[in-house]
Parts: sequence; C-alpha cells; structure tokens
Amino acid sequence: MKKRYRGYSSRKQNNDPNSVRAKKHLGQHFLTDENIAAKIADTLSYEGYSKTLEIGPGMGVLTKYLLKKDTEVHVIEIDTESVAYLGENYPDLEGAIHEQDFLKYDLSKIFGEAPFAVIGNFPYNISTQIVFKVLAQRDRIPEFSGMFQKEVAQRICENKGSKAYGILSVLTKAFYETEYLFTVPPSVFNPPPKVDSGVLRLKRKENYSLPCDEALFFRIVKMAFQQRRKTLRNSLKSMNLPDNLREDAIFGQRPEQLSTDEFIELTLKIQPYAISDQQ
Repeated sequence: MKKRYRGYSSRKQNNDPNSVRAKKHLGQHFLTDENIAAKIADTLSYEGYSKTLEIGPGMGVLTKYLLKKDTEVHVIEIDTESVAYLGENYPDLEGAIHEQDFLKYDLSKIFGEAPFAVIGNFPYNISTQIVFKVLAQRDRIPEFSGMFQKEVAQRICENKGSKAYGILSVLTKAFYETEYLFTVPPSVFNPPPKVDSGVLRLKRKENYSLPCDEALFFRIVKMAFQQRRKTLRNSLKSMNLPDNLREDAIFGQRPEQLSTDEFIELTLKIQPYAISDQQ
C-alpha cells in the first residue's frame, strides 16, 4: 500500500513549481534549472558503491536525475512539506524518504555499514557542518558532490598561499581529492540567493588514514587558523612546546603557507611532546 504523507493538500498535486514554499529559516533556495540539475547528478561516478544519499531534495529537481542512475537513491529532508511533496510525486522513492536532520541522524540506520555517496543542493547555513560530518564518516563515503555558496566551495578546494585557504581546505584535502567544477548564478533558483553558487566534487583518497594522531592534527589546524596572521610559533604558543622544537623553521611560517602534507609533518613533530603533556 502506498504511504500517504501528511501536510500535502490536493491543490498541490499538479507538479506546480511553487507547490512547496521556500523557508528562510531552513536556507531553502529551490533549483529550477533542469540542465544544471542533470549536470550535478553527473558529477558522481557511481563506481565502487551502489547507494546514494541526497541531502535536502526539496521538490526533487535533482532527485529525478539521480533516479535515472545505476544507484539506490535515498533522500533525507527536514522540511515536512517537501517530504510530503516527494512522497506524492516520486513513487520510486517509497521507503527511501527520511524525514530527519542530516547533521543529527545516525546514517547507519539507512545504509548499515555499506558505502554510499552524498550529493545535494546544500543549504548555505549548514553547508560547512555537512562537510565536517562527511569527513567524520569518510570510511563509508567514497564520493561527495554538490552545490554550496561559491565562496565556501572555492575555500574547500583552495590550495595553500591563498587568503581563502583555511581550516576547511586543509582538513578536506587530508582525506579527499577536491575539485571545483562550475559556478551557478542566482537566477536559476527560487527564490534567488544574493550570491553565486559553486559545485564541487570530493573523491576519497586511496589512502585516507593519517600517519599522525588525527585529533591532534585537527586541533593544530584549527588553532593555527584561528590566528592566521601570526606565525605558528605564536599561534601554537599555548601548547607549551619546548624552545628547541619551536626554533624549527616550520614554526616561522603562517598557516596559509603550509599544505595539508606540511600540516601532517608539523603534527608529527609536535606529537611526541603533546602525548607526553597529556599523560
């Protein structure tokens, strides 16, 4: 028996593009350009896994193209009205619509331990948090792609030496190959955002485990960029490292001058002292 979804009135069952009202507090901007939706669906390889999770599908403009791919599609959506719309208009999603908060939900309840890709037109207000959750679940997420605010997408894919290079850049590149794909103008959304959007793709590295203490690596990167204008010698001062270590040339650099590999090297230098300090 087909599941009936509450919150969806009969007057909205005609695929009217205005059927679901965009909600500002959820950061909703519904993509209306079919060509761009198809391009985003094409950003995943669909290789090495058989399941895909779309975050925030809204009215399913991207979903319809994902359903054409050789993958088992699930969607996770917090907006009750969108969930109802999807349930009535996308029968192929029966049993695969999860009315949950992606940031708080245990994804093993959807996929068990199976690997899966993540894709979506991500709400700007939680996009950074989405990336951090993907990083935490990287052992199960070999591919990730989707649309962000352009500046955020560029920051994730940025290389050292740039003002945009920061915490997200370093941490993401530790585990994934990053690629900025294309820019999307505000005019293809309803309602249009005030800024451009950018689509990126992350492909997990073959070796995505760190040769250093992961928690310490995250701590060092965050501490360094919290005072990005200072040299590492000063921004990491609260770690109480010995003077002979702090004389190392790497401590004379600023965080944006270090690549991800160099931050790993820095962590390995600090690690013996940090572990000793915690005992």
